[in-house]
Amino acid sequence: MTDPTNSAPHHRDFAGPPGTHALLEVEDLRTHFLTGRGAVRAVDGVSFTLERGRTLGIVGESGSGKTVLARSIMGLLPATNVVRKGEVRYEGRRLSGLAPSELRELWGAEISMVFQDPMTSLNPVVRIGRQITETMRFHLAIPDAEARTRAVELLRSVGIPDPARRLREYPHQLSGGMRQRVTIAIALACGPKLLLADEPTTALDVTVQAQILRLLGRQQRERFMAMILVTHDLGVVAGRTDEIVVMYAGRIVERAPTPVLFSDMRMRYTQALFRSIPRVTDPAHRRLQAIGGRPPDLAAPARGCSFAPRCRFARARCHDEAPPLVDAGPGHSYACWYPAEPGEAAAEAS
Repeated sequence: MTDPTNSAPHHRDFAGPPGTHALLEVEDLRTHFLTGRGAVRAVDGVSFTLERGRTLGIVGESGSGKTVLARSIMGLLPATNVVRKGEVRYEGRRLSGLAPSELRELWGAEISMVFQDPMTSLNPVVRIGRQITETMRFHLAIPDAEARTRAVELLRSVGIPDPARRLREYPHQLSGGMRQRVTIAIALACGPKLLLADEPTTALDVTVQAQILRLLGRQQRERFMAMILVTHDLGVVAGRTDEIVVMYAGRIVERAPTPVLFSDMRMRYTQALFRSIPRVTDPAHRRLQAIGGRPPDLAAPARGCSFAPRCRFARARCHDEAPPLVDAGPGHSYACWYPAEPGEAAAEAS
């Protein structure tokens, strides 16, 4: 199907000199929330780059900092009691110091986000059609009739039947899967170059989850977008991403190209996440392998490795010294004093 945004008037060009920058560059990003108990280090020194057309998976348990990282990249943070340091650059342009009005020029047009719960990201008292067309009218300055025609094509492209009728409906009249498809249509309306998908399948049943993930992958390939897929489930990013970043306690603890991570994961937390994935080959009624213990207190971080209190391989050094990220091969790094042996995860999966 023809991309309904291909014929759109060109929106503002934020690019730097061609060929000199990755699409997205994140350098030593830190986001700390000031509370009565002290600073909560939700994101604590994260760096990575992302090229256009590539997909990055960000994986970790709830509280690992992955959602705050996505919102920090977008600039969707509270105005008070937040300390933000580091750099976020989009096509070479620094986003960290932009005013809200300047960020609004980027949101939707260049960078879009699909949120975890469509019922909180969609306005319950505004019809679907208006919610899709208003972003096109704002960024593309097109007439209402043309915006409506494009909205119908967008809904059809994300797999919603009878799209013209759906434009007249309200969010509560749609199923959870259809609401999430609407949020994807809104995010894609102006042809962004970067899409952040924050746990886009959490509230959906397994069948609809697979449909939404396939939809995101197809739209990413057809539009040659860069995409960041945020999830707690390693199984979601397997086969759907080019590279994976594993976060724990606000930091990157392992990163690697996707095939390398699954064949040669080294950090013990990554290994624990992998072991917790249910498999269809497991015997019926087999107990799931949960990660024991509690996630760390980000207002009072441990002195050593943040995963040490939950790690059965931890030794004295793990509780005293925080391990640095070390290279394990091209594009592969991890932070662990006593890592898994090469190929250990692959042997477990076979």
